Amino acid sequence: MSQNPLVLTLDFGTQSVRTTLINKQGEIVYLSKKIYEPLYFSPKKGYAEQYADFYWDNLIACIKKMVKEAKDKLKDVVAMTVTTFRDSAVLLDENNKPLRPVILWLDQRLAKAREKLPLLHRIAFKIVGMMDTINMNRTRTPAHWVKENEPEIWAKTEKYVNISTYINYRLTGELADSPGGLTGHFPIHFKKSQWYKEGAMKGRIFGIPNRMLPKIVPSGGEIGVLLDSVADQLGLPKGLKLIATGSDKGCETIGLGCLTPNMAAISYGTACSIEVSNPVYHEPEKFLPAYAGAVPGLYSLDVQIYRGYWMLRWFANEFASEIEKESSLKKVPTEAVLNEWLDDVPPGSDGLILQPYWGPGVARPLGKGAIVGFSSVHTRKHIYRAIVEGIAFELREGLEGIERSQKQKVKIMRISGGGSLSDKICQITADIFGREISRIQTSESTSLGAAVAIFAAIKEFENVYDAVDSMVKVSKIFKPNMQNHARYNQIFKELYKKVYPRLNPLNRKINKLFKR
Repeated sequence: MSQNPLVLTLDFGTQSVRTTLINKQGEIVYLSKKIYEPLYFSPKKGYAEQYADFYWDNLIACIKKMVKEAKDKLKDVVAMTVTTFRDSAVLLDENNKPLRPVILWLDQRLAKAREKLPLLHRIAFKIVGMMDTINMNRTRTPAHWVKENEPEIWAKTEKYVNISTYINYRLTGELADSPGGLTGHFPIHFKKSQWYKEGAMKGRIFGIPNRMLPKIVPSGGEIGVLLDSVADQLGLPKGLKLIATGSDKGCETIGLGCLTPNMAAISYGTACSIEVSNPVYHEPEKFLPAYAGAVPGLYSLDVQIYRGYWMLRWFANEFASEIEKESSLKKVPTEAVLNEWLDDVPPGSDGLILQPYWGPGVARPLGKGAIVGFSSVHTRKHIYRAIVEGIAFELREGLEGIERSQKQKVKIMRISGGGSLSDKICQITADIFGREISRIQTSESTSLGAAVAIFAAIKEFENVYDAVDSMVKVSKIFKPNMQNHARYNQIFKELYKKVYPRLNPLNRKINKLFKR
């Protein structure tokens, strides 16, 4: 074993892939990043697809750059892992070749899913008030859509996997994945980290036969060994073990050091989420599962906003396209220029309340984006701040649900993702939650969390808690302005929490009128 061991993390985000070499002190000794071009393509409005081998090709380019620039460090690499975005279906033929492009988690197509569930199942779902959620899950499951619209593809489908599973296969020849890596529209029993039995009530929602599903390897287990042919192709050491960890969000939570029920991880990425680790299985929202954690023995209680800080890019494209020129001249991201606007609008955006359901959530399948309270005083700057506030309000409501479920309050909050790079956004978030929120030493928290999980799995540390103590370090703390918090508290309780139930009947009618 190397005296200075490194682990290799292969981190697939929605917008780019990163390869990182990380040591036991949590230092990123090398990082290579490849931005996807294009991110995806849309054969029809609302579709989001990309070829599975597109991600493999981008990974190859990223690794080859690393091998060229950090060849002397490769001798110290002791293990590797893959972590990817969630819920992106790859359909494979009998030779494990992709039959069609990946249907990404961003995709908005809906299946009809007219095949009825058994009567007793329907009665049970109606009794607990989950029929809308079940119907949304069925219509959002790519398997149902392919059956209805591409029956010739479905007839050839031998395996139905996530993009992470496919990358694992290309690296090791093993069609296997961690339970956390299979988060999404898959019939997985997260409490037991195994597939539901054929015909099980919850498993039938997705319509995927068990014979099509990959092998599940427990978090911390060995998926396989890097194929010699791949090692030769990429210039990597032979014999590297590929360790099962988890999805991008699951690894991000570990990377923030959030291992206990009194800690919460906020992720401000394309999708936004708030996640709490707990050794006991609790549903974060009624009848919705906790996911398998990226390390053994932990569950992830997760509430997600599917169109999270994606909304800032949407806003820039639709309402502030000229800012692109300004940001280009300043050589900073467009969002960095827009974030300067936040100081021009007071807390509460002068009464403008935004509900961030630009994509419906699992618990609120009828939810739609809404901006309430417009008057002549409002400008596009108000809309921008209302987006930032609305996302934080929604995550606060999600955290309150998690706290009720686990019967324990969260005392420590940490934040990561692109949105967290802004001190202004972090401060607004602290003010809305009324709690201290801290950033860690790197913005690459997903890669760091994957590295923590690997080092713990291969026993470079006694346990994952020791790994976190060594590798995760707080770099900045944002303390809430309690005057602002009092204002936000009033808005949250008296206005924000009442928007969804008041609009819900109208949302249902919108779905009917526009056949969504």
